[in-house]
Amino acid sequence: MAVEVVYRSSRDLERLFMDKAEADRHDKMLELAELLAEVLQKAVPSLSEQQVEEAGIYMAKNRDVFAKAFKSQPDALSELLVESE
Repeated sequence: MAVEVVYRSSRDLERLFMDKAEADRHDKMLELAELLAEVLQKAVPSLSEQQVEEAGIYMAKNRDVFAKAFKSQPDALSELLVESE
């Protein structure tokens, strides 16, 4: 019988990872998404809970692109527009 070591994100108990670093990255992404959702909900109270959650996850998954855009490279966001087409 073989033994496998798997890792689970503390914020997403459903998902298993074969690599601890990958599980940690996923956990940090979800933590960022949660904080972004809170900020978005406060900034735009008319958004539903699902909308702020989806937007938070989207922004967290694409944090590198948003970081470039916020650092005086707004054209970096065009990457996201091309992906969605």
